[in-house]
Amino acid sequence: MTTLMLGSNRLQIEDLERLLGPRPPQLATDAEAMEAVRAARQLIDAAMADGAVHYGINTGFGKLAGVVVPPEDLRALQVNLVRSHACGVGQPLDRSICQLAFALRIANMAQGRSGVRLALLEHAIQVFNAGIIPVLPAQGSVGASGDLAPLAHMALVLIGEGRAWSGESVVDGDVALRDAGLEPIELHSKEGLSLLNGTQVSTALLADAVLRARRLAKAADIATALTLEAYKGTDVAFDARIHDLRGHEGQCMVASNLRRLLEGSELRASHADCDRVQDNYCLRCAPQVHGATWDGLRYIEGVLIREANAVTDNPLVFPEGDILSGGNFHAQPVAVAADFLKILISELANISERRIELLVNPDLSGLPPFLAEGSGLRSGLMIAQVTAAALVSENKVLAHPASVDSISTSAGKEDHVSMATHAARQAGQIVDNATFVLAIELMSAFHGLAFEKTYKSSVGVEAARGELARVLQPLTEDRVLSGDIEAVAEMVSEGRLITAVESCLGALG
Repeated sequence: MTTLMLGSNRLQIEDLERLLGPRPPQLATDAEAMEAVRAARQLIDAAMADGAVHYGINTGFGKLAGVVVPPEDLRALQVNLVRSHACGVGQPLDRSICQLAFALRIANMAQGRSGVRLALLEHAIQVFNAGIIPVLPAQGSVGASGDLAPLAHMALVLIGEGRAWSGESVVDGDVALRDAGLEPIELHSKEGLSLLNGTQVSTALLADAVLRARRLAKAADIATALTLEAYKGTDVAFDARIHDLRGHEGQCMVASNLRRLLEGSELRASHADCDRVQDNYCLRCAPQVHGATWDGLRYIEGVLIREANAVTDNPLVFPEGDILSGGNFHAQPVAVAADFLKILISELANISERRIELLVNPDLSGLPPFLAEGSGLRSGLMIAQVTAAALVSENKVLAHPASVDSISTSAGKEDHVSMATHAARQAGQIVDNATFVLAIELMSAFHGLAFEKTYKSSVGVEAARGELARVLQPLTEDRVLSGDIEAVAEMVSEGRLITAVESCLGALG
């Protein structure tokens, strides 16, 4: 099992993907990080002894920041904070997202700006490395002052409360710790606050959606190539000279992907002199639409990596001795990025659904109605297109930006909030829906290509067809299609389709 070193090393997108996986790396801190944590804690201890008022260290929180708490009550204050903030409701987030959020929270503390004791950091690492993952409810955060409610549920497990995954079971926090040979930790001054203030749940949700969206964007190029071949469209619109004149990086990249995917096609050559001059926009403008998604993904990935490596606690401890109260816990950058992702992936689904219509509508395709053999008696993919239409319309509702909403909380002290968890959860749902839409397009193109008996397609398209044939049977009779759609969607989500194509062509993108 590999080890991921926290502290001075910056997390990369590949690290986030590993931390979302079923076998995450073990966590550890380097000597520089441990020294930074010790030094920051010394400053907190000094602040407690100087008799002055320090927010979050010897005061209440939020609206209660002006209430000074006696030294003998400071440990009880931290436990009360964690318990009172554990107000999350609804279904738990996926275990992988909880796992990443927990790791990101540990990484935040490892930078030595939170003022926690080294003992708390080491305890959290031991809990993570033992495979104990706090169960975090999906609802309850407004994405300012951090993801307070879900992170409180995370903190509960460290003190032997709450619920956690231990192996394949969900058990009480004290049971999970005991089974791993660990004891609950007692929180000292500021430590409860340092566990709660942060954007790690929103960031984990965004990371999951972004990583799946990257695979989806590649799959969309593959699906377009298959659809163009089944439709007997032209590849003239993908000429590099056209896209170089505009100069958008994503657009040029997608056009290049499509040229490579279609290179050497006998089908292309077989209708080189046909009377079809221009294809519908859903084919001809795929580089422009898919490319905009790729360009947007690069921006979002930049936000994601910066946030994964950010310190989003409050107040923050600086080596020169300052303890400063700010607002790094406000998740607006995450919220805006997640809303942008919602738009980008909704558009991949929108244009994919139009390509499905192009294939199943005989007035457009020249293929049998709904790609059914013996249409009339058989309905073929008629309702598969309806399902795609339903999904893209649902996405239009989900794509409404959550980040433009705000609601005042904490007696008006927290008067502007980001709704980052809303945006990031919606982004994940849109990725789910778009994956099914792309699966329906791939299935439609697969069955559309089956009507071509004379010519072979390109190497890339044939590789995709071969992989799809592992889960799709010829559509000679009507059958329940839900299982087919789900099987192709799983192939896209797991990256198997991409791997099959890239093994022949090299990396796309």
